[in-house]
Amino acid sequence: MDFKFSEEHEFFRSAIRDAVDRLIRPKAQEIDESNEFPTELWKEFAQLGYLGLRHPEKYGGMDADVMMSMIFYEEMARGSCGFAMSVTMQILMGTYFVERFGSEEIKQRVLVPAIKGEKIGTICFTEDQSGSDLGGTKTTATAKDGGWVLNGRKQWITNGPICDFCTVLAQTDPQKGMDGLSFFLVEKGMDGFATGQDLNKLGSRGSITGELIFDNVYLPDENLLGDGPGNGVKLATDILNEVRVMTALNACSIADEAMRDARGYALERDAFGKKIAKYQLIRSKFADHWAWYEASRLMAYKAAWMIQEGMNCQFECMMAKMFATEMCVKSVDEASRVYGGNSFAMEYPQQRFLRDSRFLLFGGGCHEVLRNAIGAAFLRAGKSGR
Repeated sequence: MDFKFSEEHEFFRSAIRDAVDRLIRPKAQEIDESNEFPTELWKEFAQLGYLGLRHPEKYGGMDADVMMSMIFYEEMARGSCGFAMSVTMQILMGTYFVERFGSEEIKQRVLVPAIKGEKIGTICFTEDQSGSDLGGTKTTATAKDGGWVLNGRKQWITNGPICDFCTVLAQTDPQKGMDGLSFFLVEKGMDGFATGQDLNKLGSRGSITGELIFDNVYLPDENLLGDGPGNGVKLATDILNEVRVMTALNACSIADEAMRDARGYALERDAFGKKIAKYQLIRSKFADHWAWYEASRLMAYKAAWMIQEGMNCQFECMMAKMFATEMCVKSVDEASRVYGGNSFAMEYPQQRFLRDSRFLLFGGGCHEVLRNAIGAAFLRAGKSGR
């Protein structure tokens, strides 16, 4: 067993950490308060090449492996949860199927500008009645005239109100249920494609989120992404594994940022004649966080390694996401208790950590659904590996 990152990975971590410290952290409070998409910051990260992190060099990408990508996601969340979500959506979910299944013409028209930061992408899973329940998808795509007609509404779409293109999960054969789901590419300017209500979110602010509407949107057959209709569930599982590990590492970063900030406060704050860091009950908060943070991070990177090795790791990814995000909520809560009443003041960053930590509980699957799936797998003979 070897728990070391390669020299290349460590060099990359140093580079992205420097970029986060220089470019994002000084603007984190401003991004949160304004809740506006940081266009100039987006352009800077595009110029650094990070928006093409996962994509082939021939399209302007960096061709990074899974582990390097996870390092990027972890470091980005140290700066601004909202900006990290927008960038991650572009790098991973928003362009994943375009690069994997799009025609060369589509890649030149959509992927290349996205890597340059000239176009913004997103992916559309969630609807009013279906989030974790993909089988409840009501958006439909009906075959017509050598293409498809798309109808439906998607909600809680990160980058949705500002996107130039989106990958949409739709039902192509309602009789087949989950086996009838497929992914389609929709582009800005297509007749019937419109934005709906913007969401004013509690946390992860600066990642513009809202509703997308598809009203008889005609799509040419090449905009069906995948090897024919009906493979959406398998493709969704592939991407959701990475999304869950990414979310776990986001959670690790936010929790540790909150506790490191609280550490500085504890070392300076006086109460009853001494620094509050001298009290055992305060120290216990840092001890618990450190242990659970290390466990969460190990689970996340193990799952990332399994993805990279092509191993079956659906449940490891679920557990990493569930464990780390619950840890994050707990650690951020304890950090706010170190601050006491001051954690309730908007001038301190603890209130932002508190709000951002809640966002991570739901993306990639709510924990009630994940726990149900993990528990069922454990109870099935041969599935738990025990």
